[in-house]
Amino acid sequence: MCGIVGLFIKDKALEPRLGELTAGMLATMCERGPDSAGFAVYGAPSSGKAKITLQSDTPDDSFAGLAAALGKEIGATVDLDVKSTHAVLTCPADKVDAVQSAIRASFPNVRIMGRGETIEIYKEVGYPTEVAKQFELAKMSGTHAIGHTRMATESAVTTLGAHPFSTGADQCLVHNGSLSNHNNLRRDLRRDGMTFETENDSEVAAAYLTWRMNQGLNLGQALEKSLDDLDGFFTFVVGTKDGFGVVRDHIACKPAVLAETDQYVAFGSEYRALAGLPGIENARVWEPEPATVYFWER
Repeated sequence: MCGIVGLFIKDKALEPRLGELTAGMLATMCERGPDSAGFAVYGAPSSGKAKITLQSDTPDDSFAGLAAALGKEIGATVDLDVKSTHAVLTCPADKVDAVQSAIRASFPNVRIMGRGETIEIYKEVGYPTEVAKQFELAKMSGTHAIGHTRMATESAVTTLGAHPFSTGADQCLVHNGSLSNHNNLRRDLRRDGMTFETENDSEVAAAYLTWRMNQGLNLGQALEKSLDDLDGFFTFVVGTKDGFGVVRDHIACKPAVLAETDQYVAFGSEYRALAGLPGIENARVWEPEPATVYFWER
């Protein structure tokens, strides 16, 4: 099953409402995936800074003193904003690789959810509306966001197994469907240097797109390539620092609806996810075509 929502703001005046609107959209999808949920929010970049979203099952212990310890290790100022089981770490952009290496080497109870200049990722086990409240999604602002409610049919219900999956800087993906060639793809991508945290096929799709964009393609071009290289049935909604993309497989058996106005582009697995958006009565609303890439970029 699973439910996907996405919102790409075109009108800057609407950016303060990004989290509020995304939370409302996500709430309509709960019965499509009640076991876990997650969302990615793209905010304004901070000059010369990078953000790393972290997660821990024991946040009180894991995050206490973490910023000071990492700052000492890399020789730079590190800030940490704790939000329940997650924390957003901010550091100089040229130190982000060193910070990630230090976390993996010295802090085994801390997991890296995503990194980049603008992205923050939050995901947890639990009912989607409760997950949204846990991380105060409704209070967040930004330029675009994607969210996912999960019904785990092929893997365990875990935090890492929840969507979105992020495998590159400011990149993330949510997925409704199932890939049939993900094991072969995972092996091929590992040989090209990609790493994986889970056995979830959706993480393979995210890594595939990262691999393609590392070759110089933009998101739209990478999604075009995915139609040739990914087998199975899928609907992807993908975010990058400046882009927002949607694609369905050649059969397109998973439900999907897009809407566009002068203020935004919105995606939902069902129309009811879009029904509460401002100006939806005047939007162009359509079902995305099979094997067709829809891509917007700032």
